[in-house]
Amino acid sequence: MTAPAPGVRLDTLGQIALTVTDVERATAYYRDTLGLPFLFAFPGLAFFRLGDVRLMLTRPDDADPRSMASPLYFRVRDIQRAHETLAARGVAFVDAPHVVHRDDTMTLWMAFFRDPDGNLMAIMEEEDAGRGTGDEGRGANA
Repeated sequence: MTAPAPGVRLDTLGQIALTVTDVERATAYYRDTLGLPFLFAFPGLAFFRLGDVRLMLTRPDDADPRSMASPLYFRVRDIQRAHETLAARGVAFVDAPHVVHRDDTMTLWMAFFRDPDGNLMAIMEEEDAGRGTGDEGRGANA
């Protein structure tokens, strides 16, 4: 067994996606029937707080069976550094770190990649609204 690589550790889940056929129906079920704390929604997406992990309800992207899998979203402290470190280790990212959501309390950054079987994964960083500089020039300032 090899020792983990130094630097970035992917040991905390920040979000998990659950693929559903009808996001609005599923949102009502998870919010009203199960009583999960509802956070926010976008067309085709709904988010709930499950302790330190966020649950995202979403429709499948396409007919590919892999789109029904639940992506793992790994929470990191510095997404730019994590992206650079993992890319240097051979992780093939689909995109660079970018803002996927912003509100009065936080800015959410993500960068997506695929594992060797094509399963979608992501690294994510939640930046407190008062802490960050916004996405302008963040890559140079991270």
